[in-house]
Amino acid sequence: MIFSKTLNKYYLKYLHFFLLGAAALIAVDLAQLEIPLIARDLINTLEQMLDTGETSTAFLVDIVRTLLFLTVFIVIGRFFWRFGIIGASRRIDYDLRNEMFAHCTKLSNNFYAERKVGGLMAHFTNDLEAVRRSIGPGLIMMVDAAFLGILVFWRMFSLEPRMTALLVFPLVIIAVIGMVLGTKMRLRFREAQKAFENLSDFTNESFSGISVVKAFVKERTEIREFLKSNKNAKDKNVRFVRIATIMEMAVRVIVSLVIVIIIGYGAHLVQSTSHLPFEERFTLGDLVAFIQYFMMLIWPMMALSRIIHVRSQGKASLERIEAILHAPIDVEDDENVRDINAIKGSIEFRDLYFRYPDGDANALEAISFSVEAGQTIGILGRTGSGKTSVVDLLLRIYNVNPGQLFIDGIDIMKLPVKKVRDSIGYVPQDGFLFSDTIRNNISLGVEDKDDVDINQIQTMAKLSDVHDNIAQFKHGYETIIGERGVTLSGGQKQRVSIARALAKEPPILIMDDSVSAVDTSTEEKILKNLKKVRKGKTTIIIAHRISTVKNADKIVVIDDGRVVDVGTHEELERRCELYQDMVRRQQLEDAVEVA
Repeated sequence: MIFSKTLNKYYLKYLHFFLLGAAALIAVDLAQLEIPLIARDLINTLEQMLDTGETSTAFLVDIVRTLLFLTVFIVIGRFFWRFGIIGASRRIDYDLRNEMFAHCTKLSNNFYAERKVGGLMAHFTNDLEAVRRSIGPGLIMMVDAAFLGILVFWRMFSLEPRMTALLVFPLVIIAVIGMVLGTKMRLRFREAQKAFENLSDFTNESFSGISVVKAFVKERTEIREFLKSNKNAKDKNVRFVRIATIMEMAVRVIVSLVIVIIIGYGAHLVQSTSHLPFEERFTLGDLVAFIQYFMMLIWPMMALSRIIHVRSQGKASLERIEAILHAPIDVEDDENVRDINAIKGSIEFRDLYFRYPDGDANALEAISFSVEAGQTIGILGRTGSGKTSVVDLLLRIYNVNPGQLFIDGIDIMKLPVKKVRDSIGYVPQDGFLFSDTIRNNISLGVEDKDDVDINQIQTMAKLSDVHDNIAQFKHGYETIIGERGVTLSGGQKQRVSIARALAKEPPILIMDDSVSAVDTSTEEKILKNLKKVRKGKTTIIIAHRISTVKNADKIVVIDDGRVVDVGTHEELERRCELYQDMVRRQQLEDAVEVA
């Protein structure tokens, strides 16, 4: 069992389960202590009967009745200690996993930029399992090693003090072995878990990018890299198992040697005291009881080594889990946050500067422009100009300096993060979709998506011009689209993503280059539908194609993180050189495509 602030609150929460389990475990241990004494009395009585020629059926019936009662008691007790202790460890495992996931959803993109998905998955599986084992089985072994071990030792001492004294030295040796190897085991286990994390990372990336692997005929290369990573994980685990095995085998050898000594010395005592009165002898029954007690002591002795083993694993894994739980939440509500009923949709950037947490230079500099509620604006710029950075700030993915970004005239840093994100429908560049039905993907942003009418979903799909494609699928809107929407084309994924954002009916809609994978005729249909359905609501369209934004109320041209100009399509054609250059280039590209 391991203790830390992370786990202590759960120990208190499930204290009644632990107390029930510990009480049942101790009761079972006490019941087990009576069995060797019953065996001793049975053998001694039979020995006396043979000497006197008398028989006692009533005694034998009492012995059988007592053994049956103890058996039933032990079975029931074992159920309750498993229900209490193992049940509590499972509940803590459940709660801790929920706490980890909830905390991970609050962490910023900067956290995920530094960690891979496969590594995080290892924390949620292997590490949590190691912690659970240290809590449940670890507590059982600790109670047995302490309570059962002490009681058995005391009973053995009552039977034969000299022979019991022989056991002190082996127990000291076992404790020393555990202390020496325990630290090494913890370090080796941490290395093994890290190797598994790397293997999980590699496997996750390979399967996620399997189409790219096949397209570049890199299957053999991937197999070689996998074998290398898998071998590293195997070698690290073998190093850990080697130490664990050395410790366990050392304990077993010591235990076996002690058994040989007990049998030899015990037989000598039986023989050397046979001439004494029966009450003063070390009888055959005493020897059998002593051996049974020692066999019972083997488990606490083995538990000593296993406690070190399990606790080493648990501590190493808990350190990795706490590294996640203690990761700071960068984006959260300000202490003086203002609670508002609804967001209308006006936006103002006021001389905004922004640098990514791991960046060396500003991604945005002196950004100033405004959007009135209900307007449709376009944000245009070349690749890497800073368009997506603008979106990240509006979505509160990152913090901004106070007094530089306003929604409805209120500093975005003073608005609740949840309220801001609830008020924005976002269509990302990659059109990320979940491995679920098309229906559930479209209704993702709706408060109670299970109650969403299919007609409403179909309406949104028609607005994004994807309904006809969905209708051709065998299961229609109930089609499972696979991980990241792998069964859909790039254009279909983007249009389903648009339908998902529209279904939310947000006061602010942001489309981040989200029609780049569709042809121009489909793009025109989608933009025409958006103009109808988004009347009176703010829409921001980010693009690199002028055709996508030319009909917007105004266009913001961004280059190298700065606003170059703001105006309508006609105004920018007259006065903005960068815009003029982009128009000429795209006209030339269109002419080449037609030719």
